[in-house]
Amino acid sequence: MTVEEFEEFYARSLPQLVGQLYLMTGDLHEAQDVVQEAFVRAWGRRSRLDRAVGPEAWIRTVAWRLAVSRWRRRGRSLEAWRLRDGGLRDSAAGPDPDTVALVTALRRLSERQRLVAVLHYVCDLTVEQVAAETGIAPGTVKTHLSRARAALAPHLDESTSAFEEDHGV
Repeated sequence: MTVEEFEEFYARSLPQLVGQLYLMTGDLHEAQDVVQEAFVRAWGRRSRLDRAVGPEAWIRTVAWRLAVSRWRRRGRSLEAWRLRDGGLRDSAAGPDPDTVALVTALRRLSERQRLVAVLHYVCDLTVEQVAAETGIAPGTVKTHLSRARAALAPHLDESTSAFEEDHGV
């Protein structure tokens, strides 16, 4: 990938990838940080980005792994803050009420269910693509999708239906 192609890829993909990671993490600032760091890492590998899988998938995977790594490192300090403050406040408000409702509902899912649901419904990846990107067996992806839908249903109402329709949820 040439410098110009990478710059075009960055400009075209950044908002979408930040949005996807926001839904995966539930924290807009964290999503912005990890996507930005993933792009920095991709810059050094731009000539080798696998176009068969797609550079977006590479960025998304790296950003997700960075987020998980950060969560693990901060786990103990976050617990200390929770005990001190009696609970964490939401770190970032969504851009609109429907997105906030969806993110709040997604936060109720397990990490794996949330990842699989966002990749499938928001990123519009097939079950096979989700399996390849996450390393989870296709049958297990289907199970997580089914459980995620069942878990989300009671928490999403008519106010999120337009967002769901737009994003295939």
